[in-house]
Amino acid sequence: MRTIIFIGLNKSGSSREAVKAANGLGYYTVVFTDQEKQIQQRSEYNDVHQLTLVDTRNMEELRGQIRLLKQRGHEIVIITSFVDNYVLTASSLADEFCENLISTEAISIMENKEKTRTFFSNQAFTPKFELVTKDFHDLTKQTFNFPVVAKCASSTGSKDVIFASNMRELEKNVARLRTKNQNETIIIEEYVEGDQYLVEVLVSDWKVHIAAIINQEITKGKRFIVTGYGLVAEVPVDLEDSLSDVIETIVSSLAFKNGAFHLELRLTANGWKLIEINPRISGGAMNKMIHTAYGFSLVEETLKLLAGEEPTLEKSTSHYVFTQYVILKNKGYLEKITGKSRAAASPGVVEVYVKPKSGTYVTPPLSMGHRYAYVIARGDSLDDAQNKAKQAANELTFHLKIE
Repeated sequence: MRTIIFIGLNKSGSSREAVKAANGLGYYTVVFTDQEKQIQQRSEYNDVHQLTLVDTRNMEELRGQIRLLKQRGHEIVIITSFVDNYVLTASSLADEFCENLISTEAISIMENKEKTRTFFSNQAFTPKFELVTKDFHDLTKQTFNFPVVAKCASSTGSKDVIFASNMRELEKNVARLRTKNQNETIIIEEYVEGDQYLVEVLVSDWKVHIAAIINQEITKGKRFIVTGYGLVAEVPVDLEDSLSDVIETIVSSLAFKNGAFHLELRLTANGWKLIEINPRISGGAMNKMIHTAYGFSLVEETLKLLAGEEPTLEKSTSHYVFTQYVILKNKGYLEKITGKSRAAASPGVVEVYVKPKSGTYVTPPLSMGHRYAYVIARGDSLDDAQNKAKQAANELTFHLKIE
């Protein structure tokens, strides 16, 4: 039977919708997970035909499970991942066990912030940066134009990304990062001002498709947390053209003939500056947002591409869409959440998603994973969609037992 293997799976969002899309395309779906909780909650994953507990960091164990599937008559068509940190693992396995249309070498560069910065160091869209290795101890010997951002090369979801406005803060933050990641390179780069955008891209036989351009609303606390996503239905021509130039440079430089990735960039007085690049669709509500705006599923079209088919990103609709995420100011144990029905019934609301269950320990955000709910709304303009999403999100109340 024609089978797609997914490495890793989130309970909701783009990775889950990819599995559902694979079902709709007629594939047998296999998920390799290292989450015992998912095995215990097997009934909640009915769209997964086979859910296998495996050490997803152990390549030999993964290979053994794939060989077992092949022995049982499975035709492995795609091995992929829509989850942070597993995209490279999946592509490496696809090189061995099926026809892989994506460059594993390009993914290895995209998935690591140090490699990304170094590879594109001569491009105008790369911010000024310095690399601090484990053997480097005296930051004062370097000259930095503050403010700066310090981050670990493998950080994802805003984890281990810290703002510093002076040398004292920088030394403190680097020491904190070094404590958590003793052997990892730390990147120190200029903090650039400007509107931030997320751009979803699909590349098919060198042809670049810009699937969506999303304006990001960032809340700056202990970390930079994206709390709002506004999908720009009518993109100004000059904005799209300037973005296309950056994307074409990235695609040609990486020899990225096929595949999906998303960029986060800031539009500064000196043009676009690349914040980061990831070799997959953005997680969370992204696929649902794009489907609401344009009528197609980006995860489904990505799977078609990986299977050697021609993806179709034709827009059957064109709507302004805004997603408002909910973060908390206090930490404690969640007793209950009220207002979900009122939020869902609010004008323009497409979906309300609440992540934690009662009894869960919740906290102010130190990563994107600490966003606990979202509301997707559609409107006649981006401002209209944004107002509707925010008003609906305000209906949600998290009742906590404060520590």
